[in-house]
Amino acid sequence: MWLCGWRLAAGLLVLSGWLAVAAGAGENELTPEEQAQGWQLLFNGTDLTGWKCSDGKPVSTPIEDGSLLPYQAGAYLIVYDKPFADFVLKCDVRWEDPRCNSGVFFRIENLADPVNTGFEVQVAAGRGVGKHAFGAIYDLVPTTRFAGRENGEWNQLEIRCQGPEISVKLNGIDVARMNCDEFDKPGVCPDGAKHKFELNSQPRAIKDFARAGYIGFQDHGHKVWYRNVKLLELNNGG
Repeated sequence: MWLCGWRLAAGLLVLSGWLAVAAGAGENELTPEEQAQGWQLLFNGTDLTGWKCSDGKPVSTPIEDGSLLPYQAGAYLIVYDKPFADFVLKCDVRWEDPRCNSGVFFRIENLADPVNTGFEVQVAAGRGVGKHAFGAIYDLVPTTRFAGRENGEWNQLEIRCQGPEISVKLNGIDVARMNCDEFDKPGVCPDGAKHKFELNSQPRAIKDFARAGYIGFQDHGHKVWYRNVKLLELNNGG
């Protein structure tokens, strides 16, 4: 009786695996639903097609366990070679080092100066909230709550950009949101706090940022893995 039960359980496990493959639910693949909606797979898990360093040179680190690894890739960022305007970006991110620090950059106008011409969603270890916490729109908008997982576990990050509106979900939970048009004073957030962004060494208003640009993953001195990098372009208020 025990043997029959074991065989049944094993059979169901194999069947579930086959169904997952048939549904296109593997890592670094689009599901049939995503394909129908028009999602793009930016990273295929096997090679670096479409990716380069922010200085234009090839990425020097290999793919590791089907994941992009910005660590020691050769520049501050590894970036996708096509700019995007309005979109939803999804990716999984994981680290092991409790000192982890990285970031997902987007709408980068000038790859020679991503720190001042692009937005960043912070990727970092720790369980706090704030403008430099995991999921924050770096130096601009704090997280409203902690929604990350333990070191070593995969987190699902989603960034939505549409016109002046930017929002962030972490593991399915809304954690940060901003309207760029409200950041109309150079060097200052709506709450009166100063931010780091400059242009030609002068404070910059976030309202004046480009509404399109490049996407990239930051090397900030720690191993951080990214996979399932998918993007849906938004048109006509989609």
